[in-house]
Amino acid sequence: MTSLILRRADGILTVQDMGRPGHLAKGLSCGGAVDRQALIEAAALLGADRPLAGIEMAGAGGIFEVEQPMRIALTGAPMTATLDGAPLRWHASHQVAPGQKLLIGGVQAGSYGYLTPAGGMASDEWLDSRAAHLSIGIFSPLAPGELPTGQDTCPDMPPQVIDPAPRFNGGTVRIIDGPQTGLFDDEVLSAFFSTEFTRSDRGNRQGVRFDADRGFASEHASGLASDLIGPGDLQMTGDGVPFVLLAECQTIGGYPRLGTIIPADLPIAAQAAPGMKLRFRRITLDEADRLWQTETGQLRAALARCRPLVRDPAMMTDLLGFQLISGVTAGNELEDQ
Repeated sequence: MTSLILRRADGILTVQDMGRPGHLAKGLSCGGAVDRQALIEAAALLGADRPLAGIEMAGAGGIFEVEQPMRIALTGAPMTATLDGAPLRWHASHQVAPGQKLLIGGVQAGSYGYLTPAGGMASDEWLDSRAAHLSIGIFSPLAPGELPTGQDTCPDMPPQVIDPAPRFNGGTVRIIDGPQTGLFDDEVLSAFFSTEFTRSDRGNRQGVRFDADRGFASEHASGLASDLIGPGDLQMTGDGVPFVLLAECQTIGGYPRLGTIIPADLPIAAQAAPGMKLRFRRITLDEADRLWQTETGQLRAALARCRPLVRDPAMMTDLLGFQLISGVTAGNELEDQ
């Protein structure tokens, strides 16, 4: 067992993986990473065959060290990062050596950044997952100390960089109709899909609110029985304000659901920082089916966006340790022929 040392936590740091699917009947939502695409991209960078448990960093990171050489991937919302003062590229994998100080600062865009060790986090499991589910008290935010990690299965893999799926500056998300879409008048739906919303400062791992100049209420939605809900559902409050449900949302709710964001676009809403602009676009179920990808398919697509990380010699503190010239000769070989 290896370990990553957390010296200081500046944001809300939790261990997250792909969550606990299959327990909805017991009242437990899936949970896991708010931005699942970030763990898939980390797996691609690290050469893993499946997403690994990593550290989700809300707002800011902290200071980290290692006791043994360790590869890490930095994905999700771009954050400032330095290793012994030298800038590190985000959306890339890097090698960290004992004695070096990894400093991860605040977000530059988006909301949630991820640090994933090549062996994955190896903290305690509950129901086959290491994910903290803060709203119901499963595990807790990380505190300074040693954090166990798994064994790196590809220690000699060179650093990689990935072109991330765009999702850190708002944009347009596609939604399919929900169980109560028909309760909203055509005029309300038309106005909703032509409106630009602003991400409110109200939001957490359960869901985020999006504001507009008007509400989008339904006169036919009062007295609804509570129904099953899940991540991506677009709940409309009584005054017609949309909330996008995220990883730690409750399992049932009585607010009408105008629609559901497709999984491919949910990270756009999840990563939207306060003040970011968002629009909703209605698509058919057939379109959504064509856009759906398995986890394996998503990882394959992420691998195709990876390439070797070319380091800037000006930023290489270990430059003298590299052989930069090949084919060196004594200079008199031609004379000896």
